This record gives sequence, structure tokens and C-alpha cells, in this order.
Amino acid sequence: MTKNLFRTKTLTFAIAAFAASAVAITACRKDRPNSTGIVTPAQLQDYSVNPSLVKSLAGFEGLKITTLISSDDVLPESPSFIFGAQPDGLGIIKNPSGEGFVMINNHEILQSVSRVYLDKNFKPVKGEYIVDSDGGMTRLCSATMATPEEHGFSKPVFLTAGESGAESMIHAIDPLAPADKKNKQRTLAALGRWSAENAVPLPKGSFPGKTVIIIGEDESDGQLAMYLSNTQGDLNNGKLYALKRTNNDPVETNMSKGQSYDVEFVELDNVKSSTGAQLQQQTIDKKALMLARVEDIDYRKGSAENGREIYFTATGVSQADKLTPVSGKTMWGRVYKLVLDASNPLRGKLEVAVDGNDNPGKSIVNPDNICVTENYVYIQEDGDSFYKNNDHDGTIWQFAMGSKALKPMLQMNHRRTETAFNTKYNPSNSQLLSSWEYGAMHDVSDLTGIPDTFIINLHPHSWTSDKYKNADGGTTRLVNNSEGGQVVIVRGVAR
Repeated sequence: MTKNLFRTKTLTFAIAAFAASAVAITACRKDRPNSTGIVTPAQLQDYSVNPSLVKSLAGFEGLKITTLISSDDVLPESPSFIFGAQPDGLGIIKNPSGEGFVMINNHEILQSVSRVYLDKNFKPVKGEYIVDSDGGMTRLCSATMATPEEHGFSKPVFLTAGESGAESMIHAIDPLAPADKKNKQRTLAALGRWSAENAVPLPKGSFPGKTVIIIGEDESDGQLAMYLSNTQGDLNNGKLYALKRTNNDPVETNMSKGQSYDVEFVELDNVKSSTGAQLQQQTIDKKALMLARVEDIDYRKGSAENGREIYFTATGVSQADKLTPVSGKTMWGRVYKLVLDASNPLRGKLEVAVDGNDNPGKSIVNPDNICVTENYVYIQEDGDSFYKNNDHDGTIWQFAMGSKALKPMLQMNHRRTETAFNTKYNPSNSQLLSSWEYGAMHDVSDLTGIPDTFIINLHPHSWTSDKYKNADGGTTRLVNNSEGGQVVIVRGVAR
């Protein structure tokens, strides 16, 4: 996520049991029903003592927004647990020990990962941290829950990406293991060192027998990378590649909306023994595309073929004046569409699907997280670059793949003119537009038994209190971590 002014952006179960009961969310993918094929609809309601911090916009008045969890909530089975700042990456699996669900969140500024147990109606009942700031080591951003059902892994794995500079690494966390908060040995050397935002495995049917993981690097000369193994579920023995145009042109703005470009992934050498700086030099030497902050990634749902259609964001960068573009880079931000060749995942076609420069300041501004369904792309803004010509607060946009229509759907609800609300959620009285941002957005329709139901993570950066500090109990991030966080459920979102 963007670095903004409010922060310095084993339980062992048989494989057969997981196949029968584990259902996870991965970068907004559609979840499957339980083994009986029947899901009793959850009785959703406001579970948090804090009000929802988002609102629906014109044309989407039918959306139903309820709260799931916020930082002021006291959970009955763990009253000392605090749901901490900046919930970003998210995954949910069915609880194999009983009815209900297990929700995993990383908390970016805390460098930590929480585990919250939900009952069958999604009510939070217990929480704990399974990674603290010592074990996380770097800011942990977006994340993906890889599962046997969707990705062919032997068991669920929560892949969460470190984003505190070029030497950061991607972690593989067992979502069901006993808490081991300070364990620093869960990083994946084969996936390289990046200031990474997410690592997203493609569905197992998209390239049968292979593991294909797409990685986004959140730097001004950012990369779209690919880890590829010819063994399904393997995270240690594959090769790492970076995206490039076949004509060797690395300049982002030499690509325009309405055109399709031939691309390929070029292999990086000596990945496990290379520093992040050395890998960066390789991307330059090998003419990889230099993209303005590749943040989140997701793939189209609905079929194995659709899983080869990938969307990712380039958040954008500007000069220090917040008015002037950087040469060769998108400023307002873009969403790209990459379609991989069915016979060779290392080749494909790339195009600009949405470009904020089409209507600067009034269209998408600094797109960050992204959620892709079968028919729509949901684009979540992280506008805290604070561009001077931005005219709106943080918004989630709906992009229709078929018609190409782009519509604002949800927006942060700052309520700046309400004194009591502002005193609670904005004690610094910041008047900056888009000072709150979004984390993960996930489709939980099949888990809840309610069609068109999504979870959305929120970072209300101006909501601060000393009681939220050091919520994970780690020793590394002891300052600048006093924000509150929230997760909401939104019903009526078209898929």
C-alpha cells in the first residue's frame, strides 16, 4: 500500500479432510459450498460497535452494508484481543474443527497477521495474532489464501508479501497451525526479494500440473513477476521471471489504451542467492517493463480459461508537486489486463483496461487493491498520494468487462461535518481528501449462502487512539501504529 502521512503504502489434518471442508477466498475468488452442496444462509447483521465507515453511491443504493469487526470490539472468547491497524490482505477458510470460519488478516503497519474465528453467521467470537512484528519483519501488504480446491496446494497456505524495500520477502503462513508469532523462517527464497504487494497463484485448471504465481512489486520502477514450477503446489523449486514487451521497450507510457501488446516473461538468474538490489538490476538489464507501482493482482473467475485472464493495478507516481507526471510513468494510475497463452504461461497479450488519465482527478485515482469476478473488476483507490487535482474521497469503482463502463460504487464516509463522529474518527481534524484507503475485497457469497456478498477491509488512517498501539504484542513496530481498522460486509455487489 502507499506510504502515507499517517504511517512511516500445527494442527495437522488429512488432505482428504481439507478437500471436504476447507473453502478459502483468494483475491476475490468465488468460494465453493460445503460438501453437501448446501449452504444455510448466514444471518448477517452489524457485529461491530463501530459504525460502517463506507457509503454507497448513486446507482448503487440497493447495497446493504453491515459491519463485521472493528478495533473497538471485544470478542467473547478473547476479551484482550484488539483487531489492529490497517487490515490489508485477507483469506477465509471453513473451520475444520467445527462449524464456522477462520479469517486471516495481515495488518500492514503492524507487520503482523491476525486470526479471527467466526461463527456460522460470521459473528467474530475469538481472535489472536499468529505473526507479530518480529516474525513479520517488514510491512505485510495484500495477501492470497492458496487452497487445495482452487490452486492444487496440499493444504491451505496464506501467502503474504513483505513491502519494506527491495530486500523484503514473501511469507507462507499456515492458517491453522498453533500461533508462532516470532517465527522468521517462513519466507520463500524461490519467489525472490521484492518490495512486493501480493503473490497470487492462478487456479490449478488454468495450467494443469503447474504452479503459476503472479507477483506485483510496489516501486516506482515496479515489476510484474511470475514464479513458475512444473510441480503443482511447489513453492521452492520453480523459476522466477519478469514481464517484458517482446520489442524490448520498458517504458510504461509507450503503451496506450485501445492497443494490445505482445509480452513475455524473461527468466531471472540465481534468484535464491541474489539480493533484491541484484534482482532489480537484472530487470533493467533484461529490459523488463518498468511500471509505476504494481500493487494488487487478481484473475477472472468462472472457468479455467478465465483464470488465464489477469488484471493488475499500477498505482501511479507524480513529481513532488503532486501535479506533474514522471516521464514514462502513469500518474493517476492504470488497471492492466494480461491474457496468458493457453499453451505457454510465459507469453501473452497486455492491454490497458482502465486509465485514470482519461479523466484526471475525476476517474480512478491511485488504484491499489483489485477484485475480479466473472464479469466485473472492482478497483479500490488509495488516493493518499494527495494529488492536488483529485476531487473525491477514496472510492471503489465497478468496471464492466463487457461494456467497459466505469462507475463509482462505494466511497469512504468521512462525515467531517459531524462533530462527534469527527472527534472519534479524525482527532487530528485532517481535511485532506482520500486520507482513508481500502484493503482486500473478497467474494464470500458461497460461504455465507447469500449471493453477491463481499467482505471489504478498511484503513481509516485518521482514526487513532493509544489503546490500539502494539495490538500484536511485537517489539518492532512500537510507534506509528495507533490506528484503528475495520472490516465490512457488502451485499448486492454484482458478479
